[in-house]
Amino acid sequence: MPTGERSAPTLRDARAMLSGSSTVQDAVRQALSLEREKRDLNIFLETFDESALQQAERVDARRKAGDAGPLAGLVLSIKDNLCYKDHRVSASSRILGDFTSLFTATAVQRLIDADAVVLGRTNCDEFAMGSSNENSAFGAVKNPLDPSRVPGGSSGGAAASVAAGIVHAALGSDTGGSIRQPASFTGTVGLKPTYGRVSRYGLIAFASSFDQIGPFAHDVHDTARVYEVMAGHDPHDNTSSQRPVEPVDLEREPGTLRIAYYRECLERPGTDPEVVQHMQANIDRLKSEGHRVEPAELPMLEHLVPTYYILATAEASSNLARFDGIHYGHRSEKATSLEEIYRFSRSEGFGAEVQRRILLGTFVLSSGYYDAYYAKGQKVRRIIRDATLRTFNDHDLILLPTSPMTAFKRDALTDDPIAMYLQDIFTVQANLVGIPAISLPTGTHGNGMPFGTQLMAAPFQEARLLNAAATLFGA
Repeated sequence: MPTGERSAPTLRDARAMLSGSSTVQDAVRQALSLEREKRDLNIFLETFDESALQQAERVDARRKAGDAGPLAGLVLSIKDNLCYKDHRVSASSRILGDFTSLFTATAVQRLIDADAVVLGRTNCDEFAMGSSNENSAFGAVKNPLDPSRVPGGSSGGAAASVAAGIVHAALGSDTGGSIRQPASFTGTVGLKPTYGRVSRYGLIAFASSFDQIGPFAHDVHDTARVYEVMAGHDPHDNTSSQRPVEPVDLEREPGTLRIAYYRECLERPGTDPEVVQHMQANIDRLKSEGHRVEPAELPMLEHLVPTYYILATAEASSNLARFDGIHYGHRSEKATSLEEIYRFSRSEGFGAEVQRRILLGTFVLSSGYYDAYYAKGQKVRRIIRDATLRTFNDHDLILLPTSPMTAFKRDALTDDPIAMYLQDIFTVQANLVGIPAISLPTGTHGNGMPFGTQLMAAPFQEARLLNAAATLFGA
């Protein structure tokens, strides 16, 4: 555990402190002080010192009046692709520069309305494209548990802000595993809700049919509390569901659960033997506790990552077209014509990984290749979705590893994009299908680093998922 780290601060810890003479302003000052101590980890791009303390003062006043919200005392960080009115947001890209948001993301606003305090914005892979948080225009984030290793990506800064004990919870975004994989690498809890369960309004888009906002926390209790406040229909987002949000009861006994797992995941070359051994031990334990745990078939396991990257990069190519030096973003000083404005501004503003994905997405959408790649990818996505939903006809949950390995050393995979993309092999399924998934810190490797177990549930079954996470794994 890093020197000076607060021991797993939770909302319940904060409430206990507030029951004495402590204030929310004290908690914010402590968080700001700890962030300064850990600045070499490069977790935060900016802390909102003045506005956070003003926000905390308002929460303290409401506490004194007896009408504080359900998240009073919670100190929160937000990923640098979430808009917060009158604060800068850059998606960790130079192309946005010092852009200041004109509105607040719905998910962020709902937490503020519940009296959470936003401490600052966290570093991330540029436009949420990466699996290690080494693609930020503002430098790599270091893993608080071992600074020689990555914290995962793209929400590595958000995960690290929790793992370092600076904040109680953090908001990230998950496009192909960008909450769950960093949670696994940093020993935190990370939840990706059902697509449409949490509004995407105010989230800078990477791939619109995959992106979902979700929380990091130290335990399932805090994860559930943040999720419940954020979830629900938003008229600003026409993809948000009008389905009522089911309350989360973490104390309810789940009874005998029917749990599926994929044998192919355990037998796949490249998965760390200790991760496989831990998964098998979990399966055996759950069986001994009376749950029905059995293998299920997942067709096209090896096609998950290629399908995801074909479709996600196509959407990224379309979404990022607006950052052109004219509508939004950096404008090159070298440009002397309209064509040069586009070419130089985007070349200077976007990093190598973003350029790579834009080029790939443009290719798969281009004339002559659309049917061969993008249209075929959509068909494979449907096959994967149908097969996954059939599994939930007979099972309550799917159990699998979060990542094939623990956090790797910084710069270990930067020259091998394919190896980096394969970090998502166990997480992209949930995004392709649109189902909820959670990563829980359940194991510690021989190298001293944590790793996670992943649970997935049927669409809009977050209450069951969170209840099972708490009761089966005590997280």
